[in-house]
Amino acid sequence: MSNVEVDPTALRCATGDHGQPAPQVDVLSARDVPLGGPRAMTVRRTLPQRARTLIGAWCFVDHYGPDNVADTGGMDVAPHPHTGLQTVSWLFSGEIEHRDSLGSHAFVRPGELNLMTGGYGISHSEASTADTTILHGVQLWVALPEEHRHTGRDFRHYVPSPVRMGGAEVSVFLGSLAGDTSPVRTFTPLLGAELVLDPRSTTTLPLRTDFEYGLLVDQGDVRMAGTLLRPAELGYSGTGNDTLTLTNETDAPARAVLLGGTPFEEQIVMWWNFIGRSHEDIVEARQAWESASDRFGSVDGYDGDRLPAPALPHATIAPRKNPTHH
Repeated sequence: MSNVEVDPTALRCATGDHGQPAPQVDVLSARDVPLGGPRAMTVRRTLPQRARTLIGAWCFVDHYGPDNVADTGGMDVAPHPHTGLQTVSWLFSGEIEHRDSLGSHAFVRPGELNLMTGGYGISHSEASTADTTILHGVQLWVALPEEHRHTGRDFRHYVPSPVRMGGAEVSVFLGSLAGDTSPVRTFTPLLGAELVLDPRSTTTLPLRTDFEYGLLVDQGDVRMAGTLLRPAELGYSGTGNDTLTLTNETDAPARAVLLGGTPFEEQIVMWWNFIGRSHEDIVEARQAWESASDRFGSVDGYDGDRLPAPALPHATIAPRKNPTHH
């Protein structure tokens, strides 16, 4: 989590209807990050990076698969801590077993939301199950605002019912879209939805003008407000737009995840699995984890040792916020 994307944002210009400029879409490219282990599972990370730290309160976007677990070894993340955030697990294929220090024992399956709140402190493990052959999905983090960042541990499981809008099937797992609303609580206004776009279809979605949005393309080539996005790319559009037009440029269904929220104005410090507001917050959280304090609790039922925290950097960990657009 302490790594920062070094590639600059690519900008692709587009033209809207009647020759008018379309909303500007910044194209954020992913970088490969190995998660460790002898057959390291590699994820594609689009947030955070130098060009953009957050989209709304979404502060971390990992996209992985489709991976044959016989080749990659699958996912096996030993118990580890979190502070100041919510984790959002969403799968396209496969199954992941989740255990946490709240006592939750749940399975992440395609089309089902698992949301864990680790405010003051929580720990959990994640491992793909023996029945999984192809593992494919996203792992997302949401930064908690100052007034809620020390909130208690929580875990929610929710299965949205897909709804049709134009040429798209929409599964809303957080927030509201296409007339559907998720009951799962968030601490800032947010949207999270899976979109499956019919072949060669165009769909226009209603937007909140106070939201900024990111579209992560999983499969297919998708035109976002006139700008072409390829698989694993994340398109960003700022506030002030009341609709978003998406076109599937391919002859097969395309799939994407739409993320949105009101701009998160607070500076955050992100390191490893912690989100705080200062270097001292991170030092304190790391020390609590290494000393096995009650702050993070313990995970029952995982067969193996918990993850040790990496060494702190020699330099002070600096706060981050989004760059100011000119």
